[in-house]
Amino acid sequence: MRKTRTLYLVFALLVVAATVLAACAKATPTPAPAATAAPQKAALGTAENPIIWVLTPSQDTQKVLAGAEPIAQYVQDKTGLVIKPKIPTDYSAQIEAMCSGEAQMGALNTFGYVLASKKGCADVALASVRYGSTSYAGQIITRPDTGIKSLKDLVGKTFCRPDPESTSGWVMPKLMMLGAGIDPDKDLKQIVDTGGHDATVLAVYNGDCDAGATFEDARVLVAKSYPDVNDKVVVISTSPPIPNDNISFTPDFPKDMREKIVNALLTLNDTDEGKAMLKGLFSWQGLKKVDDHFYDGFRQALEAAGLSIEDLSK
Repeated sequence: MRKTRTLYLVFALLVVAATVLAACAKATPTPAPAATAAPQKAALGTAENPIIWVLTPSQDTQKVLAGAEPIAQYVQDKTGLVIKPKIPTDYSAQIEAMCSGEAQMGALNTFGYVLASKKGCADVALASVRYGSTSYAGQIITRPDTGIKSLKDLVGKTFCRPDPESTSGWVMPKLMMLGAGIDPDKDLKQIVDTGGHDATVLAVYNGDCDAGATFEDARVLVAKSYPDVNDKVVVISTSPPIPNDNISFTPDFPKDMREKIVNALLTLNDTDEGKAMLKGLFSWQGLKKVDDHFYDGFRQALEAAGLSIEDLSK
């Protein structure tokens, strides 16, 4: 009897022990698999992570890319830094690319630079040179048969512009019209965005618009295909000087890389081959070092008109 009771107690203890061990096994979490280390991003300026250079979409996209790619390759050969040119959908997208970090380098027009600079997204390094000058002008064009002789004659007319953020194609013409007592938003019959200066010239040439605005003299962009363009499209007004377009970098771009790129670009001024490459991109004839003060005159013109850069972007 005693032996039976002893065996019973031993059996009971074994059951309890097994239950406890099972509970412990359930409570012990299964070790998580070791975390896989996230792959490191390739260094900026390499083929895997190129420097993105956004260009002003002021002309035919393929033409602009064809002009930028040889320059990007030239800089790569000089510095080892890989630069990839890109054309955004419009002027606003160009600024947004630099402000969002999608691009580190830009070829910005005056309006685009001043707006991007105010947003803290761009810092100018080089200004383009054309005809020995770092400034240019805008122009308002029409056809001789429209009867438009002056800015005041634009009232009630259809007006073409390359883009609402084109400095010579809209910002300065708008200031000129306001100065002549015309409110473009109310007094023009219609404002048409053509997508480029060459397209604006052709829109006026073909009669799609009564008048339009471009840089001076954008008629040369289509003269080869339309040799009579200077007869059919005439200039009625020219703007005050506008600072030329530029090459800018995001403010956080590495200084040593910026210096290498700028120095390489400046050597394009020294050879006929380099000058030919510059001419292929926005008809540049040279590059010159400038800083942010280069655009102070344009900022002052806005202030004198009682406008801010944000007003013009609306």
